[in-house]
Amino acid sequence: MESNFMFAYNHPKFSDRVLRIEVVGEPPDGEVGIQRDTHHKRQSDTDDVTDQGDDSDLIVRVNSIYVNSAILAKRSPFFDKLFTNGMKESNQQDATVRINKSEEAAFMELLGFMYGGNLPTISPTLLDVLVIADKFAVDSCVRRCAELLGSLPMNMEYALLYLDLPSCVSITPEVQSLTDAAKVFICDQFGDITKLQDESTILPLAAIEVLLSSDRLQVASEDAAYDFVLKWAHARYPVPEERREILGPHLLHHVRFPYMSLEKLREVLDDLDHELVSELVNEALWFKADALHRQRALAAESTHKRFTERDYTHRPLKILEFDRPHPQCIVYLDLRREECATKLFPAGQIDSQSFHFGGHRFVLSASYYSNTNTGRHFRLLLRMQPDGSASFPVITCRSCPRMKPSRDFLERYEERSTLRGRNTEVSRSLLDLQWNSFIADKSKYFIDDTLQMRVALTIR
Repeated sequence: MESNFMFAYNHPKFSDRVLRIEVVGEPPDGEVGIQRDTHHKRQSDTDDVTDQGDDSDLIVRVNSIYVNSAILAKRSPFFDKLFTNGMKESNQQDATVRINKSEEAAFMELLGFMYGGNLPTISPTLLDVLVIADKFAVDSCVRRCAELLGSLPMNMEYALLYLDLPSCVSITPEVQSLTDAAKVFICDQFGDITKLQDESTILPLAAIEVLLSSDRLQVASEDAAYDFVLKWAHARYPVPEERREILGPHLLHHVRFPYMSLEKLREVLDDLDHELVSELVNEALWFKADALHRQRALAAESTHKRFTERDYTHRPLKILEFDRPHPQCIVYLDLRREECATKLFPAGQIDSQSFHFGGHRFVLSASYYSNTNTGRHFRLLLRMQPDGSASFPVITCRSCPRMKPSRDFLERYEERSTLRGRNTEVSRSLLDLQWNSFIADKSKYFIDDTLQMRVALTIR
């Protein structure tokens, strides 16, 4: 337990120095409290806070208190240097520090902590003390402030302040824990962006960046994540030049373009100028088309989160399109054994991301169902929504799973269906498998715990 020396605080009998505190007025555009200015960063030497410089006319007041140099030097390498190397003469009794007006209250709390170990209990004040403690290298105070702040209830105001800490203080494990807790809070509160609707426009930029950079973002597809970003940017920054400045350096690099559909990637090139997105779209196309490029990108995913697949509420698809000898679309859908067991049984459904073919939108839908005569089943449906036009092509559907032991898509398991023109949604069963054999530990349908399915649509 740290010793309590509050009896010596500002007491001439127990002090050997006078600390001269110069309080400087804020610049015209200064902010109160935590700021993004670099002057809040920890001082590497004493010059920045002791040098009189040319701004002495900004000094609004000077406070002098008696201090014990041994007590302060023990708590802080900054004060240790101030009272040794920082003194012009060995017998000099006064030492000077210069602080901003907004830092004054926090600095006095810091001095009190260095003597007695006590801190305020109000969270905004604690946050200011943490920043000033980092500036003057009082690590024990930084740790204690972070511990106290971490024990308090989180809300949006404090979460945004904690997110700003890396721009204000040195990153320590304690400070990082506050920032991490803020990110968790924001994701818990707003992670399901499908429920935000118009409320999303009230979220500040820092919160949007946290959501987009998180693997926990709840979103149907990366297409939907991109639409969310664009909607938010248009609502918050109606001026095109300002919106471009926000999208470029802040938001677009959080969008995971490699997992967007080809259709949406084409839209991106129409929505935004090529200078902003051409490199990202090109990178996404290489990721989709080239296995070696994809392997290298995934190897670098620790530094580039845009290559990491989110846990989308609608499963991603891999799609190949051909126009000869007939218009054809081959779609690959993978489902993990765990999600089949937990999300399908006893009454669940897993939908794929939608895709377009022949002028219509399609969705693959996996589900569990029970029949009194035939028992329990796994079923894969193809759902189609016509576009309402009079012209409707006849589409032939073929589907099959990849199976053991050959690990091939075995054509003898293909099921053929034909979709004809209607004005309402069309559903067609493509696969129907007995549930017990499908989900069994030694199931022939799961390869490395993944069910891989192929569906081919052909217009003849």
